[in-house]
Amino acid sequence: MSQLQLKDGSFREFTPGQSAAEIVKGIGMGLYKAACCVKINGEVCDLRTPVTEDCTFEVCTFDDPDGKKTFWHTASHVLAQAVKRLYPNAKLAIGPAIDSGFYYDFDVEKPFTAEELRKIEAEMKKIVKENAELEQFTLSPDEAISFLKEQDEPYKVELCEEHAGKGEPISFYRQGEFTDLCAGPHLMKTGVIKAFKLLSCTGAYWRGSEKNKMLSRVYAIAFPKASMLDEHLKQLEEAKMRDHNKLGRELEYFTTVDCIGQGLPILLPKGARVIQQLQRWVEDTEEKAGYLLTKTPLMAKRDLYKISGHWDHYLDGMFVLGDPYDETKECFALRPMTCPFQYQVYLNRQRSYRDLPMRLGETSTLFRNEDSGEMHGLIRVRQFTISEGHLVLRPDQLEEEFKGCLALAKYCLGTVGLLDKCTFRFSQWDPSNPNNKYEGTAEQWDHAQSVMERILKDLDVDYTIGIDEAAFYGPKLDIQYKNVYGKEDTLVTIQIDMLLAERFGMYYIDENGEKKLPYIIHRTSLGCYERTLAYLIEEYAGALPTWMAPEQVRFLPVTDRAADYCAEQAKKLEDMGFRTEVDYRNEKIGRKIRDAQTEKVPYMVIVGDRDMENGTVSPRHRADGDLGAMSVDEFSALLKRVVDNKEQK
Repeated sequence: MSQLQLKDGSFREFTPGQSAAEIVKGIGMGLYKAACCVKINGEVCDLRTPVTEDCTFEVCTFDDPDGKKTFWHTASHVLAQAVKRLYPNAKLAIGPAIDSGFYYDFDVEKPFTAEELRKIEAEMKKIVKENAELEQFTLSPDEAISFLKEQDEPYKVELCEEHAGKGEPISFYRQGEFTDLCAGPHLMKTGVIKAFKLLSCTGAYWRGSEKNKMLSRVYAIAFPKASMLDEHLKQLEEAKMRDHNKLGRELEYFTTVDCIGQGLPILLPKGARVIQQLQRWVEDTEEKAGYLLTKTPLMAKRDLYKISGHWDHYLDGMFVLGDPYDETKECFALRPMTCPFQYQVYLNRQRSYRDLPMRLGETSTLFRNEDSGEMHGLIRVRQFTISEGHLVLRPDQLEEEFKGCLALAKYCLGTVGLLDKCTFRFSQWDPSNPNNKYEGTAEQWDHAQSVMERILKDLDVDYTIGIDEAAFYGPKLDIQYKNVYGKEDTLVTIQIDMLLAERFGMYYIDENGEKKLPYIIHRTSLGCYERTLAYLIEEYAGALPTWMAPEQVRFLPVTDRAADYCAEQAKKLEDMGFRTEVDYRNEKIGRKIRDAQTEKVPYMVIVGDRDMENGTVSPRHRADGDLGAMSVDEFSALLKRVVDNKEQK
């Protein structure tokens, strides 16, 4: 008999060779019915997997992230099977689970209509009712390629040919008459998928490249209970109301123009004002934390990027001016990052150990050539502005300065109201990366990652690990955030850099007069301002807190007689630094209030004859309602408290 250790720390005996499914049944049939997959020694595995030796053993249900992915991945196969039944000439591409459900890409003559999606759903219900078992089998690379060619699945053939060089068996899953190239894991039967919904059909380039054919991507969601689907659909309706790509345009924060280009949003006055407020606040906050402000060029010759290594590792993601491969002619590139530019500030003169740490901060405009399929409103763009900074420090200062960077990021994210929904990812290297992405030795990487691990442990940071997510020069802590649809992106990054200082000759003289290499920390305080604005619009459903709102107070004269009085009081508040407007329109006061509410203005000041007689104003908050008549001084004091304390109202 062998032993496995369960998640709660207890041990259980089993017969070597038993499947994971049999072991779970032995623990309890209720658990088996809920199980989607298992983790054996931390590796996500199919319930069909035989367990051969002592190990750690964790059962993953739909409540677990890995269980969800297994469930959704199986549902994607049900979707593909339904499409092949109804549209036999459709070609299959890929169908992965994602954070918000799953999708499958199909090569069809034209995108699926809403009516066609309903037909596919109906066919999926039939497949689920059939409750077919999923069977895994493997073929040799040659057999797999031959099989897929017989099936006339060119996209699967391409994927298979890429893996054929490894000489490893190729995995397939069969359910009924349908077979798909897939490594798994999957559920045991299709009948477990009780509720699902096809959400949309959009275009997506094969492999994400606009050079390839446009495919039809069907997005979907699935659950083990109908009630869970109902709740999710309600949440989706709420998400649509909060979607910054819709709401941000309606509130006139930003727009996009086809002749300017994808991923190049125009910030309208409201959006520009919000970002201006955030930038000023972050710069002031960083100054108090000992950061030195820099201003560096938006482009540089390729020589700079060759020194930093970005030319070798990041060329495809850069906008290049000139021929990158013609060394006889000058070639420039717009900067995708600020670090090699800010290093020149440090290199301006010889530095001593007494100069360190040197904290450099900059509001940087950056340019990255993102794939067109990745563009989304303000979240994924090709030009953006970021609170970027670099700390040059002695090795003995690394831990303290890293803590300071994290504390600053948490303070900024907490102040704007996003921190509670953030998660943390420790992004590490993968020494087996096939693209030779990383520089430095294994010893250097092990040292840097062990230092970061110790720091995160000391700070009691609850994090996940992202293998192969590190920068090419060092590990990083990514602070993650999800949009209203569950799509996760990085908001703030703190990176330990152990390589670039040597590349640039960034030595300092220590107390013994010897030349030493410093460490570098790459970090942001609030991250990309455009992305932050998108998340703020979604978090507050457009009703941004007063301190950052583009318009803080709108005066609403009840009659034309009150117009001059409103203008006078508005001017007083403007002189105090508040952002005010006066609604001079010849409309009823009810209409003016509704419009101000729709436009998410924090405070509406209603002024009638009695206010003019008494020298008062009657403010109304968009959420709290009428606040009663008060003097302008009293109202300005209220505003000052709300703004100075950065209250989230």
